Amino acid sequence: MKTDANVVHLNKMVSDTAHSAAGRLPASLIQVRDRAANQLKQALQALFDNADDTLFDMADRATSNAEQNAFFEAMRDLRLKRKGIERGFLQKVFESFSSLNHYVVGKPPTLDAVSFDSLSLVQNDELEETVALDSMIAKVLSRDHVALTHLTTRLNVVVSKKLDDKSNPLGPVSLSELFLDSCSGLGVEIKVKLIILKLFEKYVLSGLEQLYSDANAMLVEAGVLPELKSAPPRRSSSHSRPDRHEQADSAERASPAYLDDDVREVFGALQELLSQSRDGLPSRRQAPADAMPISTNDLMRLLSHMQQRAPIQAPMDVDLRAQLEHLLTRASVKSGRVRVVGEVDEDVINLVSMLFEFILDDRSLPDSLKALIARLQIPMLKVAVLDKTFFSRGSHPARRLLNEIATAALGWGDHDHNQRDSLYQKIEQVVQRLLNDFTDDPAIFSELLTDFLAFIGDERRRSELLEQRTRDAEEGSARAELARREVEHALNERLLGKTLPEVVVRLLREAWSKVMMLTCLKHGTDSEQWQASLATMDELIWSVEPQESPEARLRLLELVPGLLKALREGMTSAAFDPFSTSEFFAQLEALHVQAFQRFKRAQFDSERSASNDSEEVQRSALSSLGLELPLLELPPEDEESVSAMVEVVDQIVLLAPGQACAQEDEPVLADDDEALQQVDSLRVGSWVEFQEDEEHKLRCKLAAIIKPTGKFIFVNRTGMKVLEKTRTGLALEFRRDAIRLLDDALLFDRALESVIGNLRRLKGA
Repeated sequence: MKTDANVVHLNKMVSDTAHSAAGRLPASLIQVRDRAANQLKQALQALFDNADDTLFDMADRATSNAEQNAFFEAMRDLRLKRKGIERGFLQKVFESFSSLNHYVVGKPPTLDAVSFDSLSLVQNDELEETVALDSMIAKVLSRDHVALTHLTTRLNVVVSKKLDDKSNPLGPVSLSELFLDSCSGLGVEIKVKLIILKLFEKYVLSGLEQLYSDANAMLVEAGVLPELKSAPPRRSSSHSRPDRHEQADSAERASPAYLDDDVREVFGALQELLSQSRDGLPSRRQAPADAMPISTNDLMRLLSHMQQRAPIQAPMDVDLRAQLEHLLTRASVKSGRVRVVGEVDEDVINLVSMLFEFILDDRSLPDSLKALIARLQIPMLKVAVLDKTFFSRGSHPARRLLNEIATAALGWGDHDHNQRDSLYQKIEQVVQRLLNDFTDDPAIFSELLTDFLAFIGDERRRSELLEQRTRDAEEGSARAELARREVEHALNERLLGKTLPEVVVRLLREAWSKVMMLTCLKHGTDSEQWQASLATMDELIWSVEPQESPEARLRLLELVPGLLKALREGMTSAAFDPFSTSEFFAQLEALHVQAFQRFKRAQFDSERSASNDSEEVQRSALSSLGLELPLLELPPEDEESVSAMVEVVDQIVLLAPGQACAQEDEPVLADDDEALQQVDSLRVGSWVEFQEDEEHKLRCKLAAIIKPTGKFIFVNRTGMKVLEKTRTGLALEFRRDAIRLLDDALLFDRALESVIGNLRRLKGA
C-alpha cells in the first residue's frame, strides 16, 4: 500500500538542494538531470514496493526463528527508513550533478575504526558486498557500454570536470555507490543487504538502458555531438553467449560488414585511419597477386605456436610481425603457395603492435615490470583477433586486466625485491597462466581478472588502513608542532632580552615548556588552564627579579607558597623527571631565600643608618613589615652559584622528540612562482617519482597535505610513510626536475588515444 510518506517530491528537492546549482549547469544538462531523477524516483518506489513481499517470502522460507526474525526486523527497518533513503539517494544524485562544473579538492578517504577481533568478519561481509556490486556493474557495462560511453563523452563537452564511465553521475558505479551510501543507516545483516542490492539491480540498474538512450537523445537535440550514433535500446531477452566455435567462426569472417554496429564504429574508424596512413607504417611483405590469405583459425594456431615457444626472459622489443613473416615463409615453402595474413587480421596485428609500443615506452610503468607486461603481447593479440570489441569496449575483461595490472604496478619501485614482492609474483603468475593455458577461449581473462581484483582489493585494504594510521600520526604531529610554536612564542615574549637567574631560564625552557605544551594540546590556548600556566610563568619570573619596595616584599611572601605548589603540580602532571624536579626546586628555594635575605639586610641597614635604635626597635620595625623569617645565611659559594645570571639574547627554539637541531630556514619564493604552482596542482592520491640520485628513484603517493604545518606526506604502495616535504621544499625539487608526475589514467585507454593521434598525424602528413 502506498502512502504519501513514501513519495519524494522532486520539486521540493530542486528548490532545497539544486536550485543554486542550476545556474551553473547548462540548460540541456538540467533537463537530463531532471528526467533521470524522475525515472530513478519511480524505479526506487518500485524497489521498495516489492521489497516487503520479497523479504516476507524469505522469512516464510527461513529455517530458524532467528533467521525469520532477522527478515521481519529488516522489513520494519526498511519501512521506517524508506523515505529517508529515497530522499537521500535523489539528493546525492542532484549533488553529483551540481559538482560537475567545479573541481573538488581531493581529501583522504576516511576509514572506520577497525577492531582486530572482528577484522576477518568485516572483510568477509565487505567481500560479499564487493563481489555483488562488481557483478551488477559488469552486467550494465556489458549491456549498455556504448550508450554510457557516448553519454560520458557528451557530458565532457558541456562540463568542466573530466569524467569517465566510473565518475559519470548516471553511471552504474556512481549510482550503486550513492545507493549504498543512502542505505548506510540500515541495521541489516549482509544476507538482507545482498537482497536489497539484488532488488536495486532489478528495478533501477535494469532501466539504465532507456535512461541513457533518453539522455543521449536530449543532448543530441541540444546539439551536443550529434555525429555520435547510438543504437536504440535493445529489447531482446536473449543474452546467450556463443560458444567457442561460434566465436572463432565469426572472428574468421570478421570485417566491418559483419561486425555489430558499435564495434564497426570504433574498429572501422581505426581501419580507415590505418588505410590512410599506411605510408608511414612498417611496410608489409610484397605478396604476389595469387597469394592466399590464411584463415583466422590458422593465424591463431601460428600465434599459439609463437606463444608456447616464447622465452621466459623475452626482450621487450620483440617484433611479432617479423616472427609471423618467418612462420608464413616456412608455411609457403611447404604448401608451394604464398601465404599471407588477411587484411583485417593484418590491421589488428598493426594496432596491437602500436599499442604495445606505447605501453612499453610509457614512463609510468617501472622497467622491471615492463618485461612481464611485454610477454602479454601475443595473448592480447589473440584476443583482439577473436573479439574486435577489445578496441571499443572499456569493460572488456582482457583490456581491464591489462589496465588493472598497470594501475597496481604504478607504485612498484625497481628497487623492490622481485622474488619476495607479492605483487610481482602475482603479475608473473597471471602472465604465465595466460601463456600456458590460453588457446582460443577468452573466458580465461574473466577468471584471471576476478582473481587479480580480489588480490588487489586485499592489498588495497591493508594499505588504506596503514595509510590512515600514517595520516592520523601526522595530524597528531601537526597539532604538537602548533602547540610547540605557541609555547615558543610565549617563552620568547617573556624571556627574550631579559637577564634572569640561569636556573629559572632552564626550568622554564626544559620543564615548564612541557607543562604548557600538554595544556595547549589538551585544552587549547583559549582555556583557563592555558592562562593559568602563563600566569604561573609570569609569577615565577617576577619572583626572581630585584624588588625594592615594601609592597613587593609583602607580595613575595604571599606569592611563594602558591607559586611553588602550582609549579610542582604542573611538573607532576607532565610526568617530568622527579630527580630533576627536586633539583630545580632546591635551587629555586635558595633563590627565594636569597631574595628574603636581601630584603632584611636592606631594611636593617636602612634602620641602622637612620638612627641608633636598639636591637629591639629594629626587630619591631621588621615585624611591622611582615618579615618574620629568621635571617638565613647562605655560604658565599652557594649564594654565588644560585644567583648566576644569564641574558636571553637568542630566540628559544623547542625541538620535537628525536629532532637533533632546528630546521634551516627555507628560501622565500614568490607567490606566482611556477614551481609553487606545480606543487599546488598536486592532489591527494597523486603518484610521483623522485630522482633521489643518479641511480635511485623513489615512487610514492601523496597521502595527505597537513595544512597547519604545510607538510606534504608521501607513502609507498603499502601505505607506509617514506617522505615528508614542505611546500617550498617540493617547489625546489620541481625546479631541479627531480620530481616527475606519474600518469594514473587507464593504460590501455592512453595507449589507444596515442595510437589514434599518431595515425591522424600520419594521415595529415
